[in-house]
Amino acid sequence: MMHARTFAAGAAAVALLSQTLQADDLTRYRAFQLGSGLAAVATASGVNAIEAKTLHQRPAVLQDLAWRPSQWKAGTVAASNDPVEQIVFSFYDDQLFRIVVDYSRDRTEGMTAADLIESISAIYGTPAKGPFASRTASRVEMESGSALARWGAEGHAVVLYKTSTFHDAFRLIVTSPSLDDLALKAAAQSVKLSQQEAPSRETARLKKAKDDAAVVAERARAANKKVFWP
Repeated sequence: MMHARTFAAGAAAVALLSQTLQADDLTRYRAFQLGSGLAAVATASGVNAIEAKTLHQRPAVLQDLAWRPSQWKAGTVAASNDPVEQIVFSFYDDQLFRIVVDYSRDRTEGMTAADLIESISAIYGTPAKGPFASRTASRVEMESGSALARWGAEGHAVVLYKTSTFHDAFRLIVTSPSLDDLALKAAAQSVKLSQQEAPSRETARLKKAKDDAAVVAERARAANKKVFWP
């Protein structure tokens, strides 16, 4: 009960902080809007944009930015009661296309899937009924466990997952499927390009190593020649 009340209190605080979030608005999570740029998301979360991790640079720039809102309260050193353990924001060419929300086990302990679905439905409306439209799942989706509920249609989707079989852990993914598909294809193309160019990169690396060694050897020769005597 204590954890359930804590979760509810955190959810209420989030609602106050995210007044712009309208019911059934599947393009947002809290104050974060799908399609936003890295700079805007970094500002809203308080995370420095330079902490973003670049996963691929071509044919599109794919980046992730992690935020742990449960660590402390904004502007203070006090511990936060936010039920979210971590959020990972994913960008495709500077467009936020996926928000992965992992809830803290401590703050959802004792809560059932129905409890979370009820709370999330207050924001996103009535869950959709399956079967869901088929599309190629991303690695993140495949690793997220069992889908418990889904909100939305083709344009945007919000899905609640149970990520652990033995200990209840929950994850919410808010995504733009169209951008997610583009990111998935870009990642595959980037890997293919890297594999194709691996031989030429290795040749270039070996040549550079040889040239660098020759420069070092010549400097040593010149220095030693000045002071050498038989």
